[in-house]
Amino acid sequence: MYPSKFLVSENDSSREARLLRFARDNYGVKLKPIEVIMKGGGGAPWSTSYTKLLAFNQTDYDRVLNLDSDATLLQTMDELFLLPPAPVAMPLAYWFYPNERVFTSGLMLIQPSTEEFNRLLEEIWDNPSEDYDMEIVNKIYGDDTLIIPHRPYMLLTGELRAQSHEAYLGNTYEAWNAEEVLRAAKYLHFSDWPVPK
Repeated sequence: MYPSKFLVSENDSSREARLLRFARDNYGVKLKPIEVIMKGGGGAPWSTSYTKLLAFNQTDYDRVLNLDSDATLLQTMDELFLLPPAPVAMPLAYWFYPNERVFTSGLMLIQPSTEEFNRLLEEIWDNPSEDYDMEIVNKIYGDDTLIIPHRPYMLLTGELRAQSHEAYLGNTYEAWNAEEVLRAAKYLHFSDWPVPK
């Protein structure tokens, strides 16, 4: 999926068009133009984050692995498609744990369904609050989410400069080894707010 404002024609020499054509031609990526979902006037950095929820409506597929655009894949994660069926599987947002049990929408294994997509749309448009994608998926699926372990599937760049690593390690006794953690990580999410991405 990509914003429909990006053109893919051979006549377009923009960076976006060249990258989209490259992905299509060299990796067999199926390009699907979409309209960006925006709520709240677009002032907040996350005002377009609802767009990622369109993955719940990709019913041509049995499963969709939705990855945030401000992250990079370090290793293959094909094994996630072997997880048991569930409307959605997500890692816990370990940076909130143990104070809060919150899932991160930065990586979601989705079983597309028109019914589930409609539930999400209803929550977006009928809810007067300024909840964004992460709050919405937690509100709807928080108790029914299949948990993907954050190690090795969700590493924040901010973790690499943090003083304490207990939340990431999940214990108080394991020694922090940044090189080993990065070597094992499959997905690195850039979290250096307010530094632009």
